[in-house]
Amino acid sequence: MKTLKFAVLPGDGIGPEVMEVALDVLKSAGEKFSFTLDYENADIGGIAIDNHGTAFPDSTKQVCEASEAILFGSVGGPKWESLPPKEQPERAALLPIRKTFSLYANVRPGLLYPELTDASPLKKERIPNGIDIVCIRELTGGIYFGQPKSTSTLENGEEQAIDTMVYKTSEIERISKVAIDTAKARGNRVCSVDKANVLETSVLWRKVVTAYFAKHAPEIELSHMYVDNAAMQLARDPNQFDVLFTENMFGDILSDEMGVICGSLGMLASASLGAQKNSLGFPFGLYEPSGGTAPDIAGQGIANPCAQILSVAMMLRYSFGQLEAATAIEIAVEKAVTSGNRTGDIAFGLDPIGTKAMGEAVLSYL
Repeated sequence: MKTLKFAVLPGDGIGPEVMEVALDVLKSAGEKFSFTLDYENADIGGIAIDNHGTAFPDSTKQVCEASEAILFGSVGGPKWESLPPKEQPERAALLPIRKTFSLYANVRPGLLYPELTDASPLKKERIPNGIDIVCIRELTGGIYFGQPKSTSTLENGEEQAIDTMVYKTSEIERISKVAIDTAKARGNRVCSVDKANVLETSVLWRKVVTAYFAKHAPEIELSHMYVDNAAMQLARDPNQFDVLFTENMFGDILSDEMGVICGSLGMLASASLGAQKNSLGFPFGLYEPSGGTAPDIAGQGIANPCAQILSVAMMLRYSFGQLEAATAIEIAVEKAVTSGNRTGDIAFGLDPIGTKAMGEAVLSYL
């Protein structure tokens, strides 16, 4: 039997409770598809600040370095909002872990099952067959990491803050390859989103993307769209897109919009893939739900675990090559949330059957 070695970082808020359910599903999948689990828990985010004095302690980094992948929960919450911005869990944990492991590509499926179209704020006639798109977001460049980055006081007493958006050709080319690989497994269509009518980085982005696709994947249908128009089109007709591909900040915003039109962030998983391969020859990656810590419902046992479970499926597919097990989990989640026309959107109060009950429903179809 194969052994899957990975780090488990539950984090804060609802993170630990949905992680527990997701691991139950993973253990069951292992029994069915003949693999065993070797994982170690470690602190990240607010709980790490409380226990270690920093959001991403060296002990957690060492656990991750000894693993083939990272299964991540969520970080942050009101308890730590009074900290200086640089020390808050979201910034002091997520950005460093992405940078440490060169996790430059975020793959976030936007999936709304046809049976659940009522959960979307879009009119049903706009999405009669549900939604099935993917957002590819560059993760380690752009305005979040560019230098200089500072806040200073001017001579006249005004405060001035500076963030710098920076991209290099190599950064754009490597994320372009992820978009191409994703499109080849789907509909061979990519829409690259930028702001090339205003930003120098977007001018370079469009130039490099166009050249890279022409050289390496001329069969892919490539289009370009300004980010403001893309935001409108995503709300008007999401299925006009297949693979939506963009830089860091634009991807941060558009992927959350995608989550809303798909009915719930509580149903959306994501994979953050890196440049390095694990010892198995697959991409080292971090897998996490998109919904955050949901502190208002943490500890109540009603958080939707489906995004965390689907993150497990993505980990099996990308970092361990367990395609059959990944597909089985995805099918089980679909059946669990669509049976009886349930929305599966527990986190937003539409189906408060409970975190563990939803996990048991998924297990019943696995």
